Amino acid sequence: MNTTKQDMKEAISNGHTLMGISMMFYSPQLVEMFGRLGFDWVLLDCEHGSLSLSEVENLAIAARSAGIHSIARPRTNSPAEITAVLDRGVTGVQVPHITTGKEAQLAIDAALFHPLGSRSLAIGTRASEYGINVETSDYVSESNNATVIALQIEDKEAVDNIDDILDTENVDIFFVGPSDLSESLGYPGKAWQTPVREIIFETVEEICAKGRIPGIAAPPNMLPEMVGLGCQYIYTHVNTVLSEGVKQFKVMDN
Repeated sequence: MNTTKQDMKEAISNGHTLMGISMMFYSPQLVEMFGRLGFDWVLLDCEHGSLSLSEVENLAIAARSAGIHSIARPRTNSPAEITAVLDRGVTGVQVPHITTGKEAQLAIDAALFHPLGSRSLAIGTRASEYGINVETSDYVSESNNATVIALQIEDKEAVDNIDDILDTENVDIFFVGPSDLSESLGYPGKAWQTPVREIIFETVEEICAKGRIPGIAAPPNMLPEMVGLGCQYIYTHVNTVLSEGVKQFKVMDN
């Protein structure tokens, strides 16, 4: 679905599945193209990519122009990193390496303003429409209502502490990270093979059983199965889309 005229949190709560594309490098043009190609949101990856804060801001502007949402993955789960990307005006954050309920709550505190959290408040940022004709109290309320928060479950410790993490309030998405999870479990690069695959499936099922919403990064062949399990927030990578597209034009081997 296209979320141009629909709030992302509302779309998720209404049961829609939203497809994203991960960007690790700077290209506003590609963000616009993926919006026109029907993607619902773009992941701006500061953890693994080369994006600076100013580039995150410009890509968020491009996403808005294309009618899609922008989610930033900060470099770490520290409050300063979370605040920095949110101030650039993205729709939300996907916070990496949440391993305990305490860490989950710290991420929420960093992403939301009082009374839901303790996010540092500044007027004049792009997130606050630069403070132009905006009441600070309205900005705080609207931000708390609209900010999408995804927490990444991608470590063995997180799987062990899943119940405590899932009890955290004000989380929109509990995102299972296949790559880092495979490494943490001792099977690097074998996310969709036994036994990591079974743990991914079990974790997604636990998230759903708690009445929470799971998300995941998945290759094309796994997409139908992940959607069937209840994942509503899914993304793939630019290189995956390009690789699959190139196959359609490769008529012979060299």
